[in-house]
Amino acid sequence: MIELESMPLPVSRPDTADTLLRLDGLKTYYPIRKGLLGRVKGHVKAVDGVSLDIRQGETLGLVGESGCGKSTIGRTILRLEQSTGGVIRYRGEDITHYSTSKMRPMRTEMQMIFQDPFSSLNPWMRVRDILKEPMIAHDKASSATVDAEVDRLLDAVGIPRAYKERYAHEFSGGQRQRIGIARALALNPKFIVCDEPVSALDVSIQAQVLNLLKQLQKDMGLTYLFIAHGLGAVKYISTRIAVMYLGKVVEIGTKEEIFRAPKHPYTQILLNAYPVPNPHLRGREKIVVQGDVPSPANPPSGCRFHTRCPFVQDRCRQEEPALLGGIDGHAAACHYAF
Repeated sequence: MIELESMPLPVSRPDTADTLLRLDGLKTYYPIRKGLLGRVKGHVKAVDGVSLDIRQGETLGLVGESGCGKSTIGRTILRLEQSTGGVIRYRGEDITHYSTSKMRPMRTEMQMIFQDPFSSLNPWMRVRDILKEPMIAHDKASSATVDAEVDRLLDAVGIPRAYKERYAHEFSGGQRQRIGIARALALNPKFIVCDEPVSALDVSIQAQVLNLLKQLQKDMGLTYLFIAHGLGAVKYISTRIAVMYLGKVVEIGTKEEIFRAPKHPYTQILLNAYPVPNPHLRGREKIVVQGDVPSPANPPSGCRFHTRCPFVQDRCRQEEPALLGGIDGHAAACHYAF
């Protein structure tokens, strides 16, 4: 039997002036240790060769099942996790192996909004101190101006100034997330990783927070990586959408292309499960997916989705598909997508 080897070729990605962030073959592995000596017996391949471009002023939505590596990508970009391989470029500068001291000035450019608005805020600090801390640590405000900056941030996110003396537990979930957004804005960043910022909120509050993020993006020229598993939020806020499965990007395109004509079977299944308010479309044919997500410590050969794909062919089991398409068009990692 001939062993087939397939190295996926990246989509053509010319470096343009509006490219803010570029990932080339990014990998983030976590060691699996066993035994008394803790020897490494394998790796969990959370992110396994992801290449993406994020353009200035856009929102790139990153969607997929829990455990597919979405949050790990965001944390690796910000160097909260150490990459195993690949390159991270911000404004053309390779920051992949920057030391802690060299990353310090980059923190003013890149920030994060966390998923849980309660655990991400220090319960022992008042709101004013939570917002002051990053500005003082990075010398972005003097003692004479820091209070005025705190008021400006509270105004921007819709929190009354009188509330700045309160603690985090005295706020609702939506208000806490607004405070988390204000903290992310404290250093006037250009790029923000939004790690499922509305998943822990009620639906009505989700809409308010999404509208706030869109307004802040318009007012401050922000660029977002918006991570979510809910297609509704991604569709509403995103410019382009990348779909992940088991550590890899399987499809990327504008939100209109993704929702109108998905190319990858996994994307089709995600959209098929998305509730449609039109009663005439409720009887549409369902695409049934079988089985569970394979372990990222031992991903299947060939196409990683072939163990669950209803359209699987022999080629899918042996040959890994490349992400094919144009940078301004629709790209999918499926042998039969086009």
